[in-house]
Amino acid sequence: MFETLKAQPADKILALMQLYRDDPRETKVDLGVGVYKDATGLTPVMRAVKAAEHKLWETQDSKVYTGLAGDPAFADAMFTMLLGDAVPRNTTAAAATPGGTGACRQAFEMIQMARPDARVFVSDPTWPNHLSILKYLNIEVVPYRYFDEETRGVDFDGMIADLKTAKKGDVVLLHGCCHNPTGANLNAAEWDAVIEVLLQTGATPMIDIAYQGFGDGLEADAAATRKVAAAVPECLIAASCSKNFGIYRERTGLLMVVAADTSALTLNQGTLAFLNRQNYSFPPDHGARLVTMILNDDALRADWMAELEEVRNTMLGLRTALASELQKLSGSDRFGFLAQHRGMFSRLGTTPDKVEALRDKHGIYMVGDSRMNIAGLNAESVPILARAIIDVGI
Repeated sequence: MFETLKAQPADKILALMQLYRDDPRETKVDLGVGVYKDATGLTPVMRAVKAAEHKLWETQDSKVYTGLAGDPAFADAMFTMLLGDAVPRNTTAAAATPGGTGACRQAFEMIQMARPDARVFVSDPTWPNHLSILKYLNIEVVPYRYFDEETRGVDFDGMIADLKTAKKGDVVLLHGCCHNPTGANLNAAEWDAVIEVLLQTGATPMIDIAYQGFGDGLEADAAATRKVAAAVPECLIAASCSKNFGIYRERTGLLMVVAADTSALTLNQGTLAFLNRQNYSFPPDHGARLVTMILNDDALRADWMAELEEVRNTMLGLRTALASELQKLSGSDRFGFLAQHRGMFSRLGTTPDKVEALRDKHGIYMVGDSRMNIAGLNAESVPILARAIIDVGI
C-alpha cells in the first residue's frame, strides 16, 4: 500500500545543515539553524536547568503519567510568567504540549474543530512550520503584509489594511515578540492599532511566543501578549520553553485558551485534554517539571533570569557589532536595521542568488530567504560576515 505515498519536500534548514557539515573551509559560518550558541559554538545547558535536574534526580520517586493536560503546576507557572495579572487564571484553559510546535498544532486543530471554515491570517513571511501544518490540515491561509524589503522593518500600513479584511470566525496569527524569521517587531502603538482592528473585525488572535526573554527582557517581551489577552474576548497562546530555558530536546510547550469569563473554562479545558489524547495522550513531563521547579524556586529563578539576560545581551552585542562593522565597510547606515531587530533572527532582505553567493564564495550558510541566526555569530565571525555581505553586493 505504501507505494502510493508521494515524496515530501525536503526541509530546507536540515538540507542546509548537511551542506554546512560537508564544507571543509575552516572559516565557514553556520547562521541557519535556530538554536542559541555561545562564543565557542556550544548550545549550553543553563545553570538553573542543571541544578533543577540534579534536584529532580534526588527527589523524584515515580515516572507515572501526569494528566492529559500535563501537570497543572506547570500551567500555573507558565501562566504567571507569560500573562502575569493581565487576565484571571480561572478564565484560562491550558495544556502542556511537545514543544511550541505541538502547541501550534493543537491550536490549529482546536480552531478546525470550532470553525471548520475558519481562515487563518498569517504574516508574510512567517515560521515555515506554521504554513506546513495549516496546509496539512487543509485550513485556508490568508497572508498579510508584514516585512518591508526596503526598510527591513514592518510594513505596518499594509499589515493593517490586510487585517481589516478578516471577519468573525477568522484567526489572526501573531508573533508575540522576536518575529521569526525577520526580527522586525511592532511597537506599543502599533500593537494598540492591531488590537483595535481585532475588536472591529471580531477575528480571534492566536499568539505564538517562542522567544520570551530574547528580545527586550522577560517582562517587556510579554507585554504585547498581555495587552492582547486583556483586550479581546478570547485568544489562543502557543508558548515554547525551548529557547529561553535552553531545553530544545525536552520538547516543552504550552497551549493556553483565554476566554472572556469562567463559563467557557470547562469546555475549553476538556477540548484541550481531548486533543492531547488523540495525538499523544499524556504530554512529556521532564522539561515541564524542570521549568516548574525553576519558576517556583526563588534562587533557581534568579539564576535562570540572570543567565537569560546574559544570552539576550550577547545577541544584542552581536547585532550592534555587525551593524557597526557594516557601517564602517559600506560607509552608509543602510544596515542599521540589524541593531533594531530583536531575537535570534534577522532577515537581510536580499535575493536567493546573493545568499547562494555568500555560501559559495565565503562559506556563509543562511536560509535562502536571507534569514540568519544572529546567535550563530561570535567576535571572530562578525567581520567575516560583514566583509562577505559587502563583497556580494547586498
